[in-house]
Amino acid sequence: MTTLQPTPDLLAGLPDGIAVTDPDILRSYRRDHSRFTDSGSPLAVLAPRGTAEVAQCLRACHAARIPVVTRGAGSGLSGGANAVDGAVVLSTHRMNAVLHIDPAERLAVVQPGVLTGDLRAAVAEHGLFYPPDPGSVDFCSIGGNVATNAGGMCCVKYGVTGDFVAALEVVLADGRVLRTGTRTVKGVAGYDLTRLLVGSEGTLGVITEVTVRLRPAPRPPQTLVATFGTPAAASAAVTGIDAAAPGCSAVEILDRTTLRAVDALTHMGLADDAAMLLVQADSADADAVLGAVAEICAAAGGEVARSADAAESALLMAARRMALPALERLGDHLLDDVCVPRGRIVDLVLAVERIAADSGLTIGVFGHAGDGNLHPTIVFDGADPASAAAARRAFDAITAAALELGGTITGEHGVGRLKAGWLTRELDPVNLAVQRALRGVFDPDGILNPGVVL
Repeated sequence: MTTLQPTPDLLAGLPDGIAVTDPDILRSYRRDHSRFTDSGSPLAVLAPRGTAEVAQCLRACHAARIPVVTRGAGSGLSGGANAVDGAVVLSTHRMNAVLHIDPAERLAVVQPGVLTGDLRAAVAEHGLFYPPDPGSVDFCSIGGNVATNAGGMCCVKYGVTGDFVAALEVVLADGRVLRTGTRTVKGVAGYDLTRLLVGSEGTLGVITEVTVRLRPAPRPPQTLVATFGTPAAASAAVTGIDAAAPGCSAVEILDRTTLRAVDALTHMGLADDAAMLLVQADSADADAVLGAVAEICAAAGGEVARSADAAESALLMAARRMALPALERLGDHLLDDVCVPRGRIVDLVLAVERIAADSGLTIGVFGHAGDGNLHPTIVFDGADPASAAAARRAFDAITAAALELGGTITGEHGVGRLKAGWLTRELDPVNLAVQRALRGVFDPDGILNPGVVL
């Protein structure tokens, strides 16, 4: 195999200690955690330490017309951080400082390499709360969260990452530095470029600083667990919860396959039922909210248990976070990320059951039922071409079902390379044309993350 070599001019113009060309290290930067996505061999990994060095890197790559793939923690599941042949991977892992916390304005300013869990811990010391709560909170980065507009388990009450981004500092493809947004409570001067950049998956610029809004720390959550004889019954309860008991801070679902996998991993003694709902409330009226939820779940045929113990609540939420790692132990896996209107959750669950039966594959279902965002996870044998092909067909069938139900192809993981071909199914031609034109304005030469999204 021929080893690609970066041009001497590219490296010569960069500060010492930024470029890595060791082949073993380069191989570790080829791809993120996605499956069924292409990746290539990068020329080099560039690891700048601040905005000025990012600008130097991009100016050099722009001049040489070398593609740039930005990488945060590499925890993505859609191929958005996969290298392409002849590109450089720009890693933000050295840019990992919490620069400022302003308790009075309830703001924090951070570099993109800060881990989300570390930010949450840092602001908690000031009695504040950063709500976005991805399942990978302990090892995903803020930059990656902003790039994909990541969600998580608290979205049903608090919203997604973009709802908390107040301002950004971004380096454009040619090395110019763009600052967007404000640190004021209100601000409507000009186009909302902050919102445009959130979720752009590294295709419009490289995020080098993020200002996020914070909330006062909530009360310790109370937790309800309800188990059901069928996933459809659990899904029907979710619809009732949304209508009659708003205010829940988490409404999560796990089916029997996922429950068994989590129990085998954690030995928590989880119930062997067809489905489980995990519901939390952290408001002053949490007792009344969960009382209403208990009635809804019981009416749908659920067995209900409640707890106000903070340690037990944290343990149950930790078990929910283990859903994907637990399913990974069953074999090769392909995780989907689709979102439907909350009133169509039952239909989506039934569709996944049919697809599992038709494919002959095991599909574990878990996710954020409270906002319609589920993660059907297909287990297959990667060494068997027929099994792998069946997994891909099942993945496509689930994604198509979400669209047919009025949903979207991705709720929080992003389009990346995994679902780039699906955009033409979801977006109309005018929408696609406008998005392509916008990308051309920010990156006329197309060097930023080629092959991602559009």
